[in-house]
Amino acid sequence: MNILVVEDDPRLSALIRRGLEEEQMTVTVAYDGRYGQQLALSEAYDLIILDVILPYRSGLEVLAAIRAQDTQVPVLLLTALGTTTDKLLGFGGGADDYLVKPFDFAELVARVRALTRRGSPQAKGTRLTFADLTLDVETRGVTRAGQPIRLTTREFALLEMLLRHPGRVLTRSEIAERAWEEAFDAGSNVIDVYVNYLRKKIDHGFPTKLIHTVVGAGYVLREE
Repeated sequence: MNILVVEDDPRLSALIRRGLEEEQMTVTVAYDGRYGQQLALSEAYDLIILDVILPYRSGLEVLAAIRAQDTQVPVLLLTALGTTTDKLLGFGGGADDYLVKPFDFAELVARVRALTRRGSPQAKGTRLTFADLTLDVETRGVTRAGQPIRLTTREFALLEMLLRHPGRVLTRSEIAERAWEEAFDAGSNVIDVYVNYLRKKIDHGFPTKLIHTVVGAGYVLREE
């Protein structure tokens, strides 16, 4: 895997680089946001690890530039800013995951592997369809009524899970543990926020709504 690390702390970036290279990954390091953005937009990476507070250009500005280019590369935000508001700001900007400093390196590796696994093509020709909504697992393409819809890696994984279980109510813990491969935090509303992001992209402008909330239970994909 080819990983871009944008981190201005020389010791931390060296630690990440050394650890990921020991996991047989190729790592490029940028020490400021401006150069990191240049690399992110000009080279092909399997994953970008992006600090939020950077010289010259913030991580959120770099993230916005990445998403504006219509790239689906997974982005893991790495930062000391760990409040729920900070996380939601990052997720709202198109981040796929968020790891708060200080962190255990084993957790970083696990998140990197989970994100790259979600972003990798799976079974060829696999298409999931419900009503006028189609998701192609191989190409990572999503359309509704023929209109292309751009999703982040997390949104794609969430939609894929809903499409694999139409009509079934999926709990928040199921979504966290099966779609995102992480422990469910009952005190966080991140899943609710992400479902709302996805609902806006999938249902906005269409008379028939497909993603529904079942109060006290979870979420379900059905025509209504």
